[in-house]
Amino acid sequence: MSTPADIKHYTVRATPQAAEAGAVALAVASLPESFGPATAAADIQVIAGQPGWPEEAAKAISTGARGIVVVNPSPANVDSLVEAAERTGTAVVLDQRWASNPAVPAAEDAVRSMAGRAAILDTVATAPVGTGSGELLADHLAAVVRITGPLGGLRVLTRGPHGYTATAVLANGSPVALQGILSGARPAGVTITMLTDDGGVSVALPEPVAAWPATVKVTGPQGDVLLPTIYESAHRATWRRLKGHLDAGTVPSDLHRFAALSESLESLT
Repeated sequence: MSTPADIKHYTVRATPQAAEAGAVALAVASLPESFGPATAAADIQVIAGQPGWPEEAAKAISTGARGIVVVNPSPANVDSLVEAAERTGTAVVLDQRWASNPAVPAAEDAVRSMAGRAAILDTVATAPVGTGSGELLADHLAAVVRITGPLGGLRVLTRGPHGYTATAVLANGSPVALQGILSGARPAGVTITMLTDDGGVSVALPEPVAAWPATVKVTGPQGDVLLPTIYESAHRATWRRLKGHLDAGTVPSDLHRFAALSESLESLT
């Protein structure tokens, strides 16, 4: 059994923009035995994922940060950051809008176990008016690719002030339809539906602003099975994952996955 002396505690400092976008104070307060505010140099630096964030993260590594959280990272080249993180053993985790939801690993297992029999995958992302369509597409693809694996033949058919339509193919050649909607008429979130010859998987990922649960439903000859509900925000799940890497001294794979995603998005421009 662990005792208070066995629990590792890390100090945190966030930029104002990152603190607001990532609900950092709330997430840290919900894990008081793991994290707390810094009075001097912080163990963990939290930065916003605006353009130039890889350079800011590399600077934090050079000043001794043991962990870095990047909130809503925008597409960027992270090759130099990957090298710096691996050289120093710094844990860099990405707090992504939907891809960081704690239900994503279960959704990934369910979708990939049926992917060979997939007939079609349809997915819709919704965000408030005022969100950039490029920003929405990046968040949308991050969630989809995290669950399905790499997509082939990705291309944008239409893009405008109200959203976009894109297509791709799964590994087995089945079609993928991606639609982005900028509207306040429906809740923000992502839905992913994969149909197979005898069932499929449906996933609904909510906004990370509260512990609203995602839903993952698997359908087969046996009927519908709703996977266990997790009442935890994507923000808090990111911090728990960071704690695991810091305690174990391991380097997350977030940056490698993000590099592949950024390459896909770059090919669309």
